[in-house]
Amino acid sequence: MRVILIDDESLALKLLESKLNKIKDVEIIGKYIDPYQGLEEILSRQPDAVFLDIEMPEINGMELAKEIKAVLPNVKIVFVTAYSDYAVDAFEINAADYIVKPIRQERLIKTINKLLNVNGKTTVSSPMVCCFNKLHFKVDGKESEVMDVSWRTSKSRELFAYLIHYREQFVRKGDLIDIFWPNINSKDGFTQLYSSIYQIRKSLKSIHFPIEIISSENSYRLELNEVLIDVDEWKNGMKKFSNVTKENLPEYESTLDLYKGDYFENDDYWWAENEQKRLRLLWLDYVQRLVDYLIMKEDYSKAIMMYLNVQKVQPHEEDSYFMLMQLYDALGERDSVRREYNNLKKILQEEFGAMPREDIQIWYQNWKKQSLTKHNR
Repeated sequence: MRVILIDDESLALKLLESKLNKIKDVEIIGKYIDPYQGLEEILSRQPDAVFLDIEMPEINGMELAKEIKAVLPNVKIVFVTAYSDYAVDAFEINAADYIVKPIRQERLIKTINKLLNVNGKTTVSSPMVCCFNKLHFKVDGKESEVMDVSWRTSKSRELFAYLIHYREQFVRKGDLIDIFWPNINSKDGFTQLYSSIYQIRKSLKSIHFPIEIISSENSYRLELNEVLIDVDEWKNGMKKFSNVTKENLPEYESTLDLYKGDYFENDDYWWAENEQKRLRLLWLDYVQRLVDYLIMKEDYSKAIMMYLNVQKVQPHEEDSYFMLMQLYDALGERDSVRREYNNLKKILQEEFGAMPREDIQIWYQNWKKQSLTKHNR
């Protein structure tokens, strides 16, 4: 979407330009302090939208908007002003939106989405920070490839992950020093902290993620500014489903698939262990709901695929092997039943010096007898 900006205050113009530059699918083709020069360029270049201040010394923004609309009725006008008094007048001339300063990034993204929808285009895809499996970034949420992000130090990467862990909460600077630099004096600790925060800001800027690190007197807090977190998208998405049905099956599966591995699994952050366990239990519960539905529909092959995925995440979870043994039995795959039992037996002996649970052993021995009887017939 091609846009032109007009504001008689150069600082406000630069700030608006900076915020719009962080949003994909927006191209600023001109910015003007002089409203008459801006009008001339608008009529000449015919942008999709104009972001326009109202209180200007040479001409009121309302009057300028009327002149634009008289010649280019399809151009969308967005008023950006420090005053809320003009809202009624703005919409009387069919303004597309009305933003009151100071401009918040999330408010601006909503405006752009609205304009793109009006123009019959796709909405702006929010970027995503991903925490499942390991910390990584995607520019278009779950639909895009993983971005390559340069971190100067592993410490700054982990510090950002920690702030994501406590997203939109204030975290004391002293606590951060105690966690990340426990063996140095306070002065050096603060130096390391400030340096790492600076590096995080540089890394976020390099990939055009609008996340802000807000600093108070003794704390930091992340302002996500419409950036998505895969964990939140997964949790909120799964909450919509009380059970699995034929109608919601595709959405259930696609939402469940956001879980790409345990929370910060490959990063091995000790402070993430409790959340990792909690989310894993949630995921196992959601998987079980899906498998129960698949078994009810006698879709054993798909149920097997789900449990094989569980094994990757939980290699010591006995129930996954037991369920696979029963599913393979339902399909008549005798060799696979034996393989699953032997794999379970081997991993338990190697890791814990133990045998499978008694109920699993009893089931397997009964299955062997029945299988041998059938074979001899």
